[in-house]
Amino acid sequence: MRCQVAIIGAGPAGMFLAHLLARAGIDAVVLERRTRDYVEGRVRAGVLEQGTVAVLEALGLDGRLKAEGLVHTGTNLAYDGEIFRIDMAALTGGGAVTVYGQQEVMRDLFDAAEARGLRIVFEAEDVALRDVAGERPCVEYRCGGAAHSLSCDFIAGCDGFHGVGRAAIPPDVLRVFERVYPFGWLGILAELPPVNHELIYANHRNGFALASMRSPTRSRYYVQVGLDERIEDWPDARFWDELALRLGPEAASGLVRGPSFEKSIAPLRSVVAEPMRHGRLFLAGDAAHIVPPTGAKGMNLAVSDVAMLGEALVAHYREGDASGLDGYSARALARVWKAERFSWWFTGLTHRFPDMDPFARRMQVAELAYIRGSVAAQTVLAENYVGLPMG
Repeated sequence: MRCQVAIIGAGPAGMFLAHLLARAGIDAVVLERRTRDYVEGRVRAGVLEQGTVAVLEALGLDGRLKAEGLVHTGTNLAYDGEIFRIDMAALTGGGAVTVYGQQEVMRDLFDAAEARGLRIVFEAEDVALRDVAGERPCVEYRCGGAAHSLSCDFIAGCDGFHGVGRAAIPPDVLRVFERVYPFGWLGILAELPPVNHELIYANHRNGFALASMRSPTRSRYYVQVGLDERIEDWPDARFWDELALRLGPEAASGLVRGPSFEKSIAPLRSVVAEPMRHGRLFLAGDAAHIVPPTGAKGMNLAVSDVAMLGEALVAHYREGDASGLDGYSARALARVWKAERFSWWFTGLTHRFPDMDPFARRMQVAELAYIRGSVAAQTVLAENYVGLPMG
């Protein structure tokens, strides 16, 4: 089998890229080792930057987003029982984010892919990349018990940090920068109205908490926990008590309690792999970088990557211009590191660290108080939160 671009991974990065290339008439094949139901069912972030929304609009995939997405023009910070709002629209000239779960985004991408005839191979096993630094790259894999070979011009590694894409870059070429955080997020989903119509990020002496939502009737909440904690240690009653405590009396006054239907613990880390190109292989999304969920940059960064990569591939095929491909890694990494900085800073501002002494805690509170009273500081937060320009 032959195509122009082989895309490894049918997550957000891979499927956004597939649609971007199909719109330009570039022939691509997506290989995914899991089933569609598995990929679509993964519970992930749900806050879309305005740039991500613009890409969905350009692809004609914003129908359900417009009908069901929740547009937020502000977000809230709470500390020591007090809460204040960051007016993102006023501070950024109309900027906003849209709450729309990654599961819904994936459903839209897959439904449209089927309708538009995009080629996706699910349950592709034993995927191996060949000659990525040469002139004739190919991808070998097994599907349905048979061996297959896919020859191509370029390979897009969109298969996550432990996928074959990043692993195909030689160790003497790849540099990995990593920060592992000494805590995780315990998250729940509940069919209950959210405590607030906008997100609340809370800093409490017991640790971080986040009040979020997926719809007006479905809530998504998180509390910071130690890495040694188990889900079994957190029955719903304990979770609700701790969430209310950390949000503070004002923020938690509208909290509706009830049974959760999904509960998980996710560790936090910051990772960047450089470069994001090796020969005819390009990395995008989690294959190249991971951010802590504070600030919801993960899927948005994936979309930013493939928007740049798609633009570069279109210029190559339409105009014979390779400058975009040559500059892709540096261009993408410039935005990646800014998003990593914001996620690292926001995590440090809102979380309780094991080695935090009273002085460090007072510094956190002082910075939150400064942000509360400073338009300049709020503007910096708002600009990063709604999303820096893609490019």
